[in-house]
Amino acid sequence: MSAPSAARPRGLPRLALRRAAAALLLATLVALPFAVLYRAAVSRSLQDSWGWDSLPSIVASEEEEGADGDDVVSMAIPPSINAFHFAISALDSEDLKLERVLNKASMGDNTVILTTLNAAWASPGSVIDLFMDSFHSGVRTSSLLKHLVIVTFDSEAYKHCVKIHPYCFALGTEGVDFSEEKRFLTSGYLEMMWKRLDFLRLVLEKGYNFIFTDADIMWFRNPFPHFYPDGDFQIACDHYVGNESDLRNIANGGFSYVKSNERSIEFYSFWYSSRLRYPGYHDQDVFNAIKHDPYVADIGLKIKFLSTAYFGGFCEPSRDLNKVCTMHANCCIGLRSKIHDLRIMMEDWKIYLSLPPHLKQLQALAWRVPQNCRYGISFVITSIKDENEV
Repeated sequence: MSAPSAARPRGLPRLALRRAAAALLLATLVALPFAVLYRAAVSRSLQDSWGWDSLPSIVASEEEEGADGDDVVSMAIPPSINAFHFAISALDSEDLKLERVLNKASMGDNTVILTTLNAAWASPGSVIDLFMDSFHSGVRTSSLLKHLVIVTFDSEAYKHCVKIHPYCFALGTEGVDFSEEKRFLTSGYLEMMWKRLDFLRLVLEKGYNFIFTDADIMWFRNPFPHFYPDGDFQIACDHYVGNESDLRNIANGGFSYVKSNERSIEFYSFWYSSRLRYPGYHDQDVFNAIKHDPYVADIGLKIKFLSTAYFGGFCEPSRDLNKVCTMHANCCIGLRSKIHDLRIMMEDWKIYLSLPPHLKQLQALAWRVPQNCRYGISFVITSIKDENEV
């Protein structure tokens, strides 16, 4: 009678392992379709990104019979399950990559600085190099680079980004080439602007506040002291009428400071969906239309417009070099013209920094720009006209 009891400890593990393997396989087959749908919903804005390696798959290798003669159950995963696994891993890797880079770059209050880049602006000596130089040359701005994430639209931009900065994220769109210069209001330009806006909504949904800055904005001083503590959504202007709450201000979407909360997330969803109401318009013009929509007031979004005294541009320059925080190469058509004037702007700034304190206070100091970008007044007039007609 002792023989059967002696054999039982050897038989039970084999049976238990086989049952466990069968249960795991069944659970996997049931759960995977739901997991795929879940990941697709969560990562809908990232599904068309390129270039991220999938997470390694779990490979169960067959083991030889154990030293004591027991059979070890081999879990050979069917090809269909592996396909599901790779699909989920690809989605996970993109979403996790974004989570990881935002977490590494964020400040203590979950704030990040974001800019976007394509190959045309990433070539050596182009816009991105001037942008980075401005942080190094600005007053209390170099330390902000550790909170900057460069979001790239194509592989060439990404390759250049990783050479100059630690925090890069690839946001491509399958079937759309964002690498070349996108002329103002062309179909490629509009696609890029709306893709960018939807990405910013995703960042808010992940719980991160952000400063978004176009790469053709030079950072000369830390802007944080000039943000409003009670603003959910703060945006720079092509034309500033003198009051931060006045909806007649003509906003410029190239620079904004947005806090992550229910109001801002709902507003970005509304803003993005409004592209269907105003086909052919870019995000900036659509904002200047929907800011009057009663729905924006209903959700309680607190909008603040940033003064051009601190956040200027070629449309309406910051006149006092002792106050300026950022200057935008807006109201400018053509990459060559933009780079030409940005270089002169950086030269003006470095000359200002070299002056002794008493000379810096002279009111005679002024920018030598715009030169090639001489569209300031006409652009503002057109923006006001468009706002009334949209």
